[in-house]
Amino acid sequence: MASSSDSWMKEYNEAVKLSDDINGMISERSSFPASGPETQRHASAIRRKITILGTRLDSLQSLLSKNPGKSEKEMNRRKDTLLNLRSKVNQMASTLNMSNFANRDSLLGPDIKSDAMSRTVGLDNSGLVGLQRQIMKEQDEGLEKLEETVISTKHIALAVNEELGLHTRLIDDLDEHVDVTDSRLRRVQKNLAVLNKRTKGGCSCLCMLLSVVGIVVLVLVIWLLVKYL
Repeated sequence: MASSSDSWMKEYNEAVKLSDDINGMISERSSFPASGPETQRHASAIRRKITILGTRLDSLQSLLSKNPGKSEKEMNRRKDTLLNLRSKVNQMASTLNMSNFANRDSLLGPDIKSDAMSRTVGLDNSGLVGLQRQIMKEQDEGLEKLEETVISTKHIALAVNEELGLHTRLIDDLDEHVDVTDSRLRRVQKNLAVLNKRTKGGCSCLCMLLSVVGIVVLVLVIWLLVKYL
């Protein structure tokens, strides 16, 4: 029983060391650019280690419940230390937007947490390492599929953006043509107004001239009538 307790403490110390490593990697994020392949690989490595740490905590919880071999006070102390470490892990997960890490559903899928705990039962350190490698392999495959989806979505977004740019240029050209046409229409309307005004003035002068000619002809006819009659 003492050997089991020592094994639990050894596993707990390794989990604490892994937690410190993750904290260091999170602190190093500030030295990476805001985006890029290196930043993504670094973040993926942190997520994998957080998942591995979560698996170890599940194993510790299982061992603690199945091998009580200590006083109640010691068991409560270990439960508290394990709870504090899990709380730190959840905080680190939230730093990387792994918001549902506490439930482990978003990372491992529904009902995987209980399955992961059952997979750790009866495993020694080498078995746990093999399990962790298997989990990392599964996560790498999932990340590769996610990367393919992201790249495909990026290409679609670029195509849509290019199409929107083309439509924007066409609309700008159409707007420019409308402005030119409107300017020409205004000039034509102005010329028509001037022509209409001049036409009205010419008609008035012509009417006056015809009136004078008519009066002169009428006077001449009257004079001829008076002279010859």
